[in-house]
Amino acid sequence: MSRQVITETVSEKEGGVRLDRWVKRRMPMTQGELAKLLRTGQIRVDGARAKANTRLEAGMSVRLPPFESKTASNGDGPWSAPKQPNAKALAFLKPLILHEDDEMFVLNKPAGIAVQGGTGQGGRHIDGMLDALSDGEHRPRLVHRLDKATSGLLVIAKHPSSASRLGNLFHSRDMDKVYWAVTVGVPHPPAGQLRSWMRKGTDEEGRERMILGAHGDKISKHAITDYMVVSTAARRAAWVALKPSTGRMHQLRFHMHELGTSILGDEKYETRREVPQGVARGLHLHARALVIPRKSGKPLVVQAPLSGTMKQTFETLGFLESEAGRDPLELFV
Repeated sequence: MSRQVITETVSEKEGGVRLDRWVKRRMPMTQGELAKLLRTGQIRVDGARAKANTRLEAGMSVRLPPFESKTASNGDGPWSAPKQPNAKALAFLKPLILHEDDEMFVLNKPAGIAVQGGTGQGGRHIDGMLDALSDGEHRPRLVHRLDKATSGLLVIAKHPSSASRLGNLFHSRDMDKVYWAVTVGVPHPPAGQLRSWMRKGTDEEGRERMILGAHGDKISKHAITDYMVVSTAARRAAWVALKPSTGRMHQLRFHMHELGTSILGDEKYETRREVPQGVARGLHLHARALVIPRKSGKPLVVQAPLSGTMKQTFETLGFLESEAGRDPLELFV
C-alpha cells in the first residue's frame, strides 16, 4: 500500500512499456481499479491525464496516488520474479544460450519444443521457462516466434525497451534472417526470389494451412523469400539457404511447396516426390543466422550450429557446412 503521492521516473529499460503494466508492477490492483484512477486523473504522466495503453518513454514522470486494492490479491498483482529460479528450466535453457548482452539472450532452440503454449503444443514451452532467466526486475519476453518443429535462433528480450526495439526490427526489413532447409528434390531455378500473396485456409482434411491468396484481398498478405541452392544430393534432395524479407506464417514452407520441392519432413506442405532413403525424420528447417542492427557500432551476427535431425541428415547426404562460407549473407550478394 502507498500512503502518499509518489512520482517516479521511467527508466531506460522500461521505455516502451504500457502504462497499465508499469503501474501494476508497483501497485497490485485490478484492471477496474486502475481504470478508475486513470479516469479521475489520479495517475498522471508528465502532469497530464493518460490512458491505460499509453506507451511510456524513458525519462517520463508518472504520478502514483495513495492506494490500497480492495480486491487484488498477491496472485492478481504484478509479475514478480521467483525468489529461486526454476532449477530444471535454468538447466534446460542455459546450454541453449549462444549470445547474451544487456538487451537480449539468443538461444539455439531445439526442434520439437514449442515457443509458446497452445492447442497441441504440450505442457513445456520456452515462454513458460523464461522466469528462470530473469534479472529479478524484469521478466524476459519473446520478440518473435519459431514453429515447434523448426530449430535454430530465437531472440529473447531482457526488458521492455529492448523488447520494443527488437520487436520492431523483426517486423521491419532492417534485420537479415537466414534459414537452412533440406528439400525433397532440387529447386529450379537454383536461385531466385519468390513473391506471392498468401492467406490462411484449410487442406482437404480440414487442417489449418496457408494457401494462395490474391492481391487486393483484404485477408491476403504479401510474402517475399530469396533462396539459393547450396548443395545437392543427386536429384533427390537439396540444401537450400532461404532469406525471407517478410515474416508470414509458414512462409518458407509454403514457398518451397510452391516450387514443387517441399521441405523434407513437412507433412503439411508435402509434394509427391520420393523421399531420400536413410534420412532422419522430422522437419528439416533451421533458423541459421541473424544479423541484428545495434544502436551503435557493427551489427551483431549470430549463427546457430546444426544439431539433431538436420545434423544427421547433412552427414547422411554428404553436405558440408563449410560450403555455405563464413558470412551468412554471402550467398545472397
